[in-house]
Amino acid sequence: MAIPCWFMRGGTSRGPFFRATDLPSDPGARDAVLLAAMGSPDPRQIDGLGGAAPLTSKVGIVGHSDRADADLDFRFAQLQPDSDVVDTTANCGNMLAAVVPFAVESGLLAPRGDTTTARVHTLNTGLTAEITVATPRDETGPGRHVAYAGDTHIDGVPGTAAPVTVNFLDTAGSVCAALLPTGRARDRVTVEGVGTIEVTCIDNGQPLVIIDAADLGRTGAESVAALNADTELRGRLEALRLACGALMGLGDVTSKNYPKMTLVAPGTHGGTISTRSFIPHVCHESIGVLAAVTVATACVLDGTVAHAKATGAKADRAPDNAPDNAADNSAPATITVSVEHPAGEFSVELGLEPGAGEGEPPRVTRSALVRTARLIMAGDVLVPGHLHPGHLYATSPEEPQR
Repeated sequence: MAIPCWFMRGGTSRGPFFRATDLPSDPGARDAVLLAAMGSPDPRQIDGLGGAAPLTSKVGIVGHSDRADADLDFRFAQLQPDSDVVDTTANCGNMLAAVVPFAVESGLLAPRGDTTTARVHTLNTGLTAEITVATPRDETGPGRHVAYAGDTHIDGVPGTAAPVTVNFLDTAGSVCAALLPTGRARDRVTVEGVGTIEVTCIDNGQPLVIIDAADLGRTGAESVAALNADTELRGRLEALRLACGALMGLGDVTSKNYPKMTLVAPGTHGGTISTRSFIPHVCHESIGVLAAVTVATACVLDGTVAHAKATGAKADRAPDNAPDNAADNSAPATITVSVEHPAGEFSVELGLEPGAGEGEPPRVTRSALVRTARLIMAGDVLVPGHLHPGHLYATSPEEPQR
């Protein structure tokens, strides 16, 4: 069975993208198709499109949105090489960066000028983002195309490409019930075999447990390979993750891809903070987009583990564009937080508004960042015919543009 497929890189992740109408409407049948397309479960994903790692075992599903405040609906699916579970509960900000380029390439969205901006609603968590891509005129003819060539570099991806601007709107409590799901900026968690550890449980687009690397006897500057080989650390992190998942109101997270565990330390290369993020059982080669947003948010909230480790002027409570008397957060402003990760650095611009009452921390209302994306391949992915339930597949070659 041939299914139309666009294989795309979004940020530091990649995977196949599908139009929602080209997949079965039944979730079980849809997931069976995705597993076959990716070649899971198999550690090498040798019989599919997967890249034998979590960062390259991701799928995007996009369709028109019925919401008045969105143009497109995006469903993210996280697969694992050696598992038959398809997780559609979490977000992926990197794959999100490829949604609008994919929508134009697949005929879901018509270019709207030299740049095209669309609002994307993430079905997994309800998050909404405004995404802008370059869509210049074709060299011949009246049409327009997505520009992939450009001068923008993001750490973790070789070379340069055209920028994709992602503006997240009010992402607090994307999966959890609130930005600080425990109601506190810092918690003391006691786990057998681990001891008592201070953590910050936070969700501003991605549920994270933030831990001072030094509290686990690490520097936070270790290589990805060293951390993945550190079975003692990974065991302690998983024990903490299970305890914190319950504390955050997420229930039993044994089979879930969140919360992510993030070790922090002072920045060492001019950044605000240094991170090592686990997703959740292996160390990320860089850091996820929404994990970076959530870490940056923690850096500007008094009392968090990240705030205590943040360094540099950009970690101060007085934002970049604030007047001299704005240290009390009496006016809306923006602040840029530089998040270091194993592959380099990730800058996040946060929009801040004053807290609800005297002494209340600022409220993060917006987060903006730049990613890049690229179409790698377009065609059909073939899956075993017995997975095709007949009437559940779209028969039209494409949806009309909007």
